Amino acid sequence: MEKNIQSPGRYRDRTVEYAGVLGENIEIVSANAINYYDALHPRNHPDLVTIDGKLFVPGDKELNPLVIIVPGSLGVGPNHETHAGTLVSEGYAVFVLDPFGARSVESTVTNQTQYSFAASALDVLMTYRKLSEREEIDSDRIGAQGHSRGGSAILTAVTRKFADPIIGEQNGLKAAYAVYPWSGHQFLSPEIGETNLHSIIGELDDWLSVQQVEEHIAAIAATGANATIRIVPEAHHSFDRQGEVYEMPEAKVAPDAPTIMITDDGLMIHPETREPSKEMTDFDAFVFALKAGFGKTGAHMGGIKDQPEVFSADMINFFKENL
Repeated sequence: MEKNIQSPGRYRDRTVEYAGVLGENIEIVSANAINYYDALHPRNHPDLVTIDGKLFVPGDKELNPLVIIVPGSLGVGPNHETHAGTLVSEGYAVFVLDPFGARSVESTVTNQTQYSFAASALDVLMTYRKLSEREEIDSDRIGAQGHSRGGSAILTAVTRKFADPIIGEQNGLKAAYAVYPWSGHQFLSPEIGETNLHSIIGELDDWLSVQQVEEHIAAIAATGANATIRIVPEAHHSFDRQGEVYEMPEAKVAPDAPTIMITDDGLMIHPETREPSKEMTDFDAFVFALKAGFGKTGAHMGGIKDQPEVFSADMINFFKENL
């Protein structure tokens, strides 16, 4: 959900350097799962897709902690690149994921159903699996930072009911930093195991429900997990980059729509019928929200005063403590 001021062309086709470190293109096989059940029970002929991104490894350490950066609804943007540079300068290996390029998606701001949120979470786990095999990466110190839609992907990827069947019970992210995530989809069993989770969100965010995110983090913490949330006063969506707050009138959001709960087996539960379904998709949920009057257009974003600096300090502190 970031303003589209990216450089032209695919991220993989650019020569990119952060903090003096040149990025290496990495390809990852994922899949366009139609929903969570499909991700957990792949079809005989799954719709595979090879996504990509760039890996930045600073210095000459034998093993490096890694942070995977997952962008929001406009793909890799200047704020993600700024954070990548900051983390590389702090000594972390960083992988900037581009989930859009291979899918020929430019933006999901006006239509979040071009590919599923389940596929977004699957992308994170496939990236974790691929990079944990790299000899210069410490597989026990892999974290992820997801923004907006990417934050939603992070929250699902650390949920053990989703992660265990895909990457195994013994594997998973050590640290998860969910940045103004949408929490409209939540597993009934929200355990995240040993992952350390922190979410940061603006008090005035109108792309999503701050209360819904608070309740999501609280449900995870109630399982005994290390899960915390920070609400930044007077901050809007994308407050991590400097710029006057402005409205994106084309944005289509439904912050007050009911939460779609998901069974342990990956079945989405319809908020009206309360019936779990193997066939229900994000599109079905959004159609229900619109027909029920929850949809609206227009939402605000931007960071003012010292909000970008507050974010950067919070980000650095979280990964220092947990990686």
